[in-house]
Amino acid sequence: MMDESKQEFYIQQFANRFLALEGTGVLILDSEFRIVEISEMVCAVFGCNRADLVDKPVEEWFEGLSLKPKPFDRSLLHGATFRNRSLSWNRNKISHELMLDGEVLEFNGVTTGAFVLFRDVSHMMTLEEQIRRSDRLKTIGQIAAGTAHEIRNPLTAIKGFMQLLNKALTDRSMSKEQKFVGIVLSELERVNELVSEFLLLSKPKEIKRVPLRIGQVLQEILPMIRNEALMYNVTVLYYPKPELLPILADKELLKQVFLNLGKNAIEAMVGGGTLIIRECSHPDEPNKIAVEICDTGTGIEADVLEKVFDPFFTTKSQGTGLGLSVCQRIVHDLGGSIEVSSDVEGTQFTVCLSYASGELEQELKASGGERSPDDV
Repeated sequence: MMDESKQEFYIQQFANRFLALEGTGVLILDSEFRIVEISEMVCAVFGCNRADLVDKPVEEWFEGLSLKPKPFDRSLLHGATFRNRSLSWNRNKISHELMLDGEVLEFNGVTTGAFVLFRDVSHMMTLEEQIRRSDRLKTIGQIAAGTAHEIRNPLTAIKGFMQLLNKALTDRSMSKEQKFVGIVLSELERVNELVSEFLLLSKPKEIKRVPLRIGQVLQEILPMIRNEALMYNVTVLYYPKPELLPILADKELLKQVFLNLGKNAIEAMVGGGTLIIRECSHPDEPNKIAVEICDTGTGIEADVLEKVFDPFFTTKSQGTGLGLSVCQRIVHDLGGSIEVSSDVEGTQFTVCLSYASGELEQELKASGGERSPDDV
């Protein structure tokens, strides 16, 4: 039979370790609903100090946080236990999705207190949303593929006959009618571009992955972005990081992503502003790099921010709502991720991509793919 002192030692070791866990926290209460212990995870999420809370009523803590409605009350001490109760909490622009389990503590049949477990399921919720969005994209892509082909066939015929008509009008010097035909051809071109986006959404063109420097891609599109910025009185600041390792990606597809994000950022700054493009290491995943595209516009409302990657959702009067969906599809197909955050000071899109393997890095160096620091 195990010695009681040894058993207590291991229980204490477990308790200390449990209180220090990052993804799971605990709040222990006495029979008067006062806080006996609170773990580091709970303090970190809610931005509080353990020493300030111990021996204080839970209601006082809730009042200080302005938690309404309260996630639980004194009925817990009377047997009103609960499982998987959800709680959303936002602090410093970081959103936490928590699941709470509450249970009573008893000794010899008498209630001595209670405890509440906190589980941070934010990452899980994000993954579930990504899966739902991916399923929506897949369904819409299947519909888009069939629709786009059906549109393109008659579109080609219409465009061909309009070009013949335009030639005939030119031969007869009918300039007024030529203008009308020019408008029709211009609108047909817009429809054709939309059809191309449909097809790309349904099935991106063949991906040609090669080892390359992310700065190489950004430098090639910077002239186009700067020209666009001039029209909107926007200043472009580019911060390269030459020491970043190479990635494995399709250069042309990445150009499409960054051009789209850059153009969207510029158009969001009505009356002028600053567009910042920054290369950096991923703060949480050492095997990834990140490209941040930030604007100084008025920001995006929270309810709109959740929908920006949804197909056909747009806030532009002439937008199709496919640009960001296509960007997300491309980045995901390249094994990366794209995130967005926004407040009243502007919006930031972050594209994250994995480094190439060591062998591919050597291949890049052998082919002369190194680049020197660029002027900002």
